[in-house]
Amino acid sequence: MNLKEIGEFGLIRRIKPLCFIRKENIIKGIGDDCAVYEIDRKRAALFTTDMLVENIHFLRNKISPFELGYKTMAVNLSDISAMGGKPSDAFLSIAIPDNITVEYIDELYRGMIFACKKYNVNILGGDTTGSKKDLVLNIALTGEIQKNKILYRHNAKIGDKIYINGYLGDSSAGLDIILKNINIDKEIKNYLIKCHNMPDIYIDEGIFLSETGAVNSCIDLSDGISSDLAHICEESSCGALIYEKSLPVSDNLKKFAEIEKKNPIDIVLSGGEDYKLLFTVKKDCSRDLEKKYFKKFKKDLFCIGEIIEGNDIVLKLENGKTKSIIPSGWNHFHNNSVAIEGNKE
Repeated sequence: MNLKEIGEFGLIRRIKPLCFIRKENIIKGIGDDCAVYEIDRKRAALFTTDMLVENIHFLRNKISPFELGYKTMAVNLSDISAMGGKPSDAFLSIAIPDNITVEYIDELYRGMIFACKKYNVNILGGDTTGSKKDLVLNIALTGEIQKNKILYRHNAKIGDKIYINGYLGDSSAGLDIILKNINIDKEIKNYLIKCHNMPDIYIDEGIFLSETGAVNSCIDLSDGISSDLAHICEESSCGALIYEKSLPVSDNLKKFAEIEKKNPIDIVLSGGEDYKLLFTVKKDCSRDLEKKYFKKFKKDLFCIGEIIEGNDIVLKLENGKTKSIIPSGWNHFHNNSVAIEGNKE
């Protein structure tokens, strides 16, 4: 059997039952943004790891070493934020080809440290080796949280409202501009490329959501909303109804889509690497949460739908009709003919 036949998530489902040798102190293993294990009666540790491989996740000549270093750390911090936790310490394993200079590595670390400083994260070690061709970066990141405040994927409930904490699709548009060298207004171009190369990190927002008691489930948007919402639905044994008119689309993405003659909603649904938080909220708490979030962060939350019975994800179009959403974000092995993307489990 070829890996293409089962894809990344099929492989994960295949190996998951084999991986538990002992269960003591393990709260959550494979199947969420972080593994979770017990520290003591009240506290839990979070652990995540993400690998970025040249020519799979990035093109070295299309991103600066500073931006690459930042993004390498940011995608891991995003996993911690999705669980509602506070990051602690990082470990970097790096495989370096001969054609990379010491100055390049200096800038790479400077980008990582830039991402770490805001959240007081140390880089405590890792592993360094050579590579025959491509640059490979792997971060392992630890975090901590109170056990009764952890946000999982598997706790969505029927009737929950589905929320996003920012615009979707901007990163995907930025990647398109990078790969195709699309001629577009400089301000729009810089905004969209920055969304792809240097995504925002939502640690404080994740902690806030975990402490409200109003959020039942959460995931960070790495693979695209159609795929990541499917993870919540699969883990929570539920379906979802999404309202097309409620999906948040930036003015910059609208202008990009107009130039490229694309439907911005298609980009929003399938584009990856936004690293926003997608979460479900108890129906009776939703309005109050919106007000408290805006008061604290001076930013809106976007209610885009609700959790329903069944196992389908359905999009309600502006004309009142509905259609099923098939997960269409990034999936390693299925998509390995594509030269670059950064979406991961």
